[in-house]
Amino acid sequence: MISSPLARTLCVCALFGLALATGWSTTASAAGPMATGGPTSQPIGHYDFCKTSPAECSIHPGHLAPATMTGALWRKILSVNAKVNTAVKPISDIDIYGRDEVWAYPVKGVGDCEDYVLEKRRELNRLGLSYANLLMTVVRKPDGEGHAVLTVRTSKGDYILDNLDGKVRSWDRTGYRFLKRQAIDNTGRWVSIRDGQPVLVGAVQ
Repeated sequence: MISSPLARTLCVCALFGLALATGWSTTASAAGPMATGGPTSQPIGHYDFCKTSPAECSIHPGHLAPATMTGALWRKILSVNAKVNTAVKPISDIDIYGRDEVWAYPVKGVGDCEDYVLEKRRELNRLGLSYANLLMTVVRKPDGEGHAVLTVRTSKGDYILDNLDGKVRSWDRTGYRFLKRQAIDNTGRWVSIRDGQPVLVGAVQ
């Protein structure tokens, strides 16, 4: 029995630290890889992004195996997700650019869902993760609205980094309908996700 407020606080902190260090090992057992299909249409926002940043859309990673999950990798994932979610203020493309579907890095500290994804992808790549394991992904939220998240492929399953959720969850525990994501072997190509619904955001056929 915890007999003092200080002891209770120390206990909570210790449990939090343990969860941070080993949480992936307890949650990963329920995770698994997404089942992807064949090539599909590229979201219009990504198509325009590729026109202005062609080097970012012509990367062909050589090593395609999922990243090996370790405590160190899990801490990197949690840190980058929290850092970017905190640093970027959510503002719509209409308010920033005067038009929809502008995918860009949040250089001014503001952006919408795709901009969060781009920044998290860049940060994790700088920390050593291959672009084969950092995949921009389009989903449908429960309310029917289109949304973008980052999928991180690991040996313990696919995990989702989301600006609408402070927790990193396995893809099958997000409540989203997964529609399409970048191909693992080509950053300029997209593949369907099996059992997905028709995409609700603009796309280039």
